[in-house]
Amino acid sequence: MSELTAVGLIPKESPALVKKGGSPLQVGLPKEISAQEKRIVLTPESVGLLTNCGIQVAVESGAGLQAKFKDQDYADAGARIVYSHKEALAADVVLKVDAPTLEEIGDMSPGSCLISALQIEKQSAEFIKALNEKKITAVAFEYLEDKVGGMPVVRAMSEIAGSTVMLIAAEYLSSVHDGKGLILGGVTGVPPTQVVIIGAGTVAEYAARTALGLGANIKVFDNHIYKLRRIKQLLGQQIYTSTLDNFGLSQALAEADVVIGALRAEKGRNKIVVTEEMVANMIHGSIIIDVGIDQGGCFETSRMTTHDEPVYKVHDIIHYCVPNIASRVARTASYSLSNIFTPIVLHMNDLGGAEEMIFNYKWFLRGVYTYRGSLTNAYLGKKFGLNHKELQLLLAARY
Repeated sequence: MSELTAVGLIPKESPALVKKGGSPLQVGLPKEISAQEKRIVLTPESVGLLTNCGIQVAVESGAGLQAKFKDQDYADAGARIVYSHKEALAADVVLKVDAPTLEEIGDMSPGSCLISALQIEKQSAEFIKALNEKKITAVAFEYLEDKVGGMPVVRAMSEIAGSTVMLIAAEYLSSVHDGKGLILGGVTGVPPTQVVIIGAGTVAEYAARTALGLGANIKVFDNHIYKLRRIKQLLGQQIYTSTLDNFGLSQALAEADVVIGALRAEKGRNKIVVTEEMVANMIHGSIIIDVGIDQGGCFETSRMTTHDEPVYKVHDIIHYCVPNIASRVARTASYSLSNIFTPIVLHMNDLGGAEEMIFNYKWFLRGVYTYRGSLTNAYLGKKFGLNHKELQLLLAARY
């Protein structure tokens, strides 16, 4: 050992991380290509906060129009309005809602950071290869966790979807849309409408709050007793709850005016819990809203629809199966996203970039998908069962 110390082979503490370079962080907000996506990740107010901290923000012209934010609003907040999609994608950090196309990935700068809904399970090998070739640090915000282990983006969008589904139901129950001609909730002397909610998570909680506020009767079904107990406690009143047994569910569906599918699978595709026979036994003119259609849905008769053509009928039952319901209220959803990502961008700026965020904040690592060509947390963790410690070792090995 003395021979080793003689030549200076003594372990030393690793030096403190120093912020790279002196140039300010550049953030890009490109316009969404998908006609179905109307949200934007940052509002003008948030952009103003970022620019006041020295961050440069490039907003593509028209990026916020669908959420009723004008270019002038962003310009007044200190953003630079660009008229090229490629220029907005060339920033150090690109913030967008929908997953990028292969062409958009090609326009991004090598080594940059992408924060977006990556929709990992739906992507092709070419998509993964394109990210890896550009060495893009991609953050799938549907997997992003906060400091207490929650999933802020999923919860925020679920809250919005849960509140919105009852407004959608009220719309399609009316005679204007060839519905049953009912007011959601009922009035004096008229029985209240019957609402069945399948699932007892965040979507169910907010759907139940809205339905109860309108005066409807609700029944909640879920196979997790702790979720049923939790939703009763959160609502603060006694409601009908039950496990997903075929007899009880079939009986409730046969009397329902509105059925909300709010089940989300922890892994893979949703299980079908409502068969076509159950749907056929429902009252004609009733409405089904399948919030989990992006995971396959929980109704046998469900198939994905769009905001342009949101409904169809099977057995004279209206089906509403639009996957991104939050986009229907784009301005509210944009504010929710902005509240989540503004602090993250500020942390990035303080630390010097996305790589430093990964190693300084464990909660941020949960959403990382690719890092210097390595498949990491959101993919490896979910698909191959790697735990947090194993993922840290994987990242450390790159150095």
